[in-house]
Amino acid sequence: MAALVAPQRAGAKHQSMHHFVAKAQWSDAALLAAVRAAVLPALRAIEAWIVDDTGYPKKGKHSVGVARQYCGQLGKQDNCQVAVSVSVANERSSLPIGYQLYLPHEWAEDASRRKKAEVPASVGFATKSAIALEQLRAARAARVPVGVVLADAGYGNDTDFRLGITALGLTYAVGIQGSTTVWAEGHQPLPPRGDWGRGRPGTRLRGNRTHQPIDVKALAHALPGPRLAAY
Repeated sequence: MAALVAPQRAGAKHQSMHHFVAKAQWSDAALLAAVRAAVLPALRAIEAWIVDDTGYPKKGKHSVGVARQYCGQLGKQDNCQVAVSVSVANERSSLPIGYQLYLPHEWAEDASRRKKAEVPASVGFATKSAIALEQLRAARAARVPVGVVLADAGYGNDTDFRLGITALGLTYAVGIQGSTTVWAEGHQPLPPRGDWGRGRPGTRLRGNRTHQPIDVKALAHALPGPRLAAY
C-alpha cells in the first residue's frame, strides 16, 4: 500500500501508515461501516449472515489476545489469535460487516499485559458467541439486508446464542452436537402442576414416561425420508 500511495518514498510512507494503524485513534467499526455502505449495493440480494471465527498462528506471547486455543487454519489447539466475524453473503460474494478480536480470560484478567498492549479498559472478556450476537444486533440496528444466520456447532451449541438470534427476528441454520436434547412433536413437556391447595402453583414444565426429551441424533434417524446428519 505504501509503495502504491507514495512510490518515490515508500519507506517513509510505510512508517506513517504503520503509526496510523498501531497508534492513531481510529474506529475499525466506522471503517467497516463505510466499506459496507460502499459495497453492499453491488452485492445485490443477501441470502445469508455467516458467523465464524478465524485463527492466526503466532509464535510469541505479546500480541493482543494470543493464547493456546483452537486455530482453524491449523485444525488443532495451538498458539494463536482468534477473531470473530459476521459476513453477509450470496451465491457470488461475501462481505465482512463485523470483526472483533477475541480476548481470552488470561488476557482479560491480566492488568500488566493489558497495559503493555494498550487494551482499552472498556474491553473485557466475552465469549465468542456473545461477541457474534452483539455483531448481529449491530447489523440489525444498521438495517443491513437480512439473511439466514449460519454458524457451526461452536456457536450453535450455545442456547443463549440461538435464543438471541430469534429475539432479533432472524431465522437460523446452525450446527449443534448430536447429544443436544429436544422435545419431539407429540412428546412435548407437560404443563406445570396446578394449585393443589398446598403451597404455590408449580412453574416448571414436567415430563413422564412418554414425555421425555430426546437427543437430536436419535430424532434425526427417526425422521422419515433421507436421514439427516448429526454429529
